[in-house]
Amino acid sequence: MSQSCDGESGEADSNFRFVTLLLHGNEIFPPNACNAIEGTSFSAARPRNVTGIIAQTIASRLGRSTIGAAISVAILGGASYALYELLRGIELDKVLAALAGQSAQELFISGAYVTAGYIALTFYDVFALHAIGRHKVPYSVAALASFTSSTIGHNLGAAILTGGLIRLRIYSVWGLTVADIAKIAVLTGITFWLGNALLLGGATAYIPEAASTVDHLPPWLNRAIGFAGLFGIGLYLLWLAPAPRVVGRSGWLILLPNFRFTLLQIGIGALDLILVTLAMYALLPAIPAVGLPNVTVVFLMATLLGTVSHAPAGLGVIEATMLLGLPQYPREELLAALLTFRALYFLLPLLLAALSLGVRELRMLARAAKSR
Repeated sequence: MSQSCDGESGEADSNFRFVTLLLHGNEIFPPNACNAIEGTSFSAARPRNVTGIIAQTIASRLGRSTIGAAISVAILGGASYALYELLRGIELDKVLAALAGQSAQELFISGAYVTAGYIALTFYDVFALHAIGRHKVPYSVAALASFTSSTIGHNLGAAILTGGLIRLRIYSVWGLTVADIAKIAVLTGITFWLGNALLLGGATAYIPEAASTVDHLPPWLNRAIGFAGLFGIGLYLLWLAPAPRVVGRSGWLILLPNFRFTLLQIGIGALDLILVTLAMYALLPAIPAVGLPNVTVVFLMATLLGTVSHAPAGLGVIEATMLLGLPQYPREELLAALLTFRALYFLLPLLLAALSLGVRELRMLARAAKSR
């Protein structure tokens, strides 16, 4: 998971070394930085050929990520073809009429769920900060870092890189190091996947037919996959129960939350996903009536595929999966609901995140100017 001083490579360290290069320009780690990564002093770093280092980092990442890249390309290719087929014959005037027909109440309810979802999202960072012992970071700072890094990162489609860069910009003022940012990224990722395993696993086990409309697997197999997800959570909790667990390698270790706090972690991830699902559900046509469990399975599969594909904000992947998995709705009305959801959940928060980050940077510059 990390790159230790003996040269062993790992995911997190290479990602955030690259982030640090982008943030600090021509200043990079000195030769002995690996021995003191927890307290790296960038001012002591010596200038070197950053372009060469970045090229080597990208090359090594590509070499280790061939399978992941192939999966992403396959999902994007399949989604693009499916979306093309599903949108054939769509009547634009009906889509526009469906958009115009959305009531203010629907928009308000969905917007309220979106707001609540982003508030829940801030607790990803709050939880991670407490897990790594950084208790003194105020909630307002954690909320800003979580909101801006997640929103901008996912909309740009390079969440690890851009999200890590933004977190480092914000948290470095509070003394957090590159290693801390990497740990936060790992812990927030675990929160997301645990929440997905619980919610999607439980919903798929309950109504596997909904998953079959997307993956075309037999319902019995989808139910087995759903139970496997729940079983995996159970095994993880049992593994954590006897004693504190540490993962990583010699120069980069994470103490995982204990059994009790992992239950809280699962709750945070599940709450975030429930709220975003309700935001989507509030925009769907009232007729025909499709149950929330059915929509939950399809929507969570759509967002999960969007995440794995690394497409910016899951663009095209979410829409294709929803159109494929919810054939009960008229396509024009469902497409209108998806467009509105994308505006409420992705575009508007992206603008707010960019504005918030810009205001913060201006304030930092103003303070620096006053201190001179």
